[in-house]
Amino acid sequence: MKVDVVVIGGGVNGTGIAHDAAGRGLKVLLCEQADLASATSSKSSKLIHGGLRYLEHFEFSLVRKALAEREILLKNAPHIMWPLTFCLPYQAHLRPVWMIWLGLFLYDHLTTRRKLPASRKVHFDATSPLESTIKVGFEYADGWVDDARLVILNACAARSRGASIYTHTRCIQAQRLDDYWCLTLRHQDSGDVFTVHSKAVVNATGPWVSQLFSEAFAQPSPQAIRLVKGSHIVVPRLHLQPQAYILQNEDQRIVFAIPYEDHFTLIGTTDVEYQGDPAAASISAAETAYLLAVINHYFKQKITEADIVHSFAGVRPLLEDASSSAQSVTRDYKILLDSPDDTLPLLSVFGGKITTYRTLAESVVDQLAPFFPQQGPRWTAASALPGGDFTDQAALKQHLLQHYPWLAPSFCQRLVRTYGTLSFHILAEAQTETDLGQHFFADLWQAEVDYLRSVEWARCAEDILWRRTKLGLQATPEQVQALTDYLQHHPHPTAT
Repeated sequence: MKVDVVVIGGGVNGTGIAHDAAGRGLKVLLCEQADLASATSSKSSKLIHGGLRYLEHFEFSLVRKALAEREILLKNAPHIMWPLTFCLPYQAHLRPVWMIWLGLFLYDHLTTRRKLPASRKVHFDATSPLESTIKVGFEYADGWVDDARLVILNACAARSRGASIYTHTRCIQAQRLDDYWCLTLRHQDSGDVFTVHSKAVVNATGPWVSQLFSEAFAQPSPQAIRLVKGSHIVVPRLHLQPQAYILQNEDQRIVFAIPYEDHFTLIGTTDVEYQGDPAAASISAAETAYLLAVINHYFKQKITEADIVHSFAGVRPLLEDASSSAQSVTRDYKILLDSPDDTLPLLSVFGGKITTYRTLAESVVDQLAPFFPQQGPRWTAASALPGGDFTDQAALKQHLLQHYPWLAPSFCQRLVRTYGTLSFHILAEAQTETDLGQHFFADLWQAEVDYLRSVEWARCAEDILWRRTKLGLQATPEQVQALTDYLQHHPHPTAT
């Protein structure tokens, strides 16, 4: 097989790069050693944000870039992203008022705001879910994102423009020959090996970026990275108000408490130095205690470990900048080009955050331009992701209910917030719920499961319940087993 570019890594950066490059007319192959978004890109705090706390570390350029991207992403993917109000309770002994006001002023004015309101001071009354001793705070706006679906939709968009997407396929060797790269790829399940020839390679493997140099490229990594684990817990919803909370802690870190999947609150994150396999990261007892303590300090509703319905941990590959603490390590990214004799480029991505994935991808493909003079111009800023060709969720819900009046409102909302206009492809000609085939639990039906297998590369129950959807929060072990049995005993065409 011959292509222009091989992208290694199926996280948000890898799929974003594949999407951008394919849209500029390059022939692209992406390989991912596991499922798409199976590592860092599905383990985030689910935010599209500038990073208010990064201003304390003087990362003005990163925040400005992220805030500008926030506006673009909210426009291009209104099904999986939407504005979210954040409330910052004021604690006089942690940060002075002038510092918070200055940070919020910069946050409001570092770039042009089109969709989001300005920050403001707020007063808490008896209806507040916060402890009664907390009287004032500040509000500002940022964005929410379904991180894993952002990855899946970029992969779908790349495929629609001609890219080949190989999941569960590991790059085991990459070497320059006379006038092309020769990459050896191995299917993780069968063990079958095949080769691909390309003119360029992009290493976008996230926390594996340095490891890939020694294992596949047989050379040292040109940039040190620092692996930092961030862990989250999910509990039953702490309050019924729509805003999220950003909570200051004594150690100068912040913890988010975010409304999650209607019935839950997502709490995180931690910053812990990490060694070992990034795929094996899990929350520790100390991290759990830390998050519980922060929540119980601020909220009237007290929680214990018994309230935790789910937890997850992801490893962020941050640029090594000699910072003394994990929380102060830069969240910016670096793209390094290796091209002896100005041929056969290898581009490697170090660091980064979800909010800046699109502009990172754009920069990577820009750097490929000298090697592919036929490639087209930048284009992704004005292009909606699959299913995002609408402007208002409420209007799309009404449109969907007009076609399918039998849809339960909660099911309709989940479809819109997961698939946008692609919901029509799943529901197709169904006249009743029973037309959707086998019912698994909640509002998960065979039609959606089959769609996820044939279109979105889903292979197992975990892929469906935690990355394509978040229905794992509602599933019992027996229901997970029933879905697993269906997947094993009903062969279905898989996405390619």
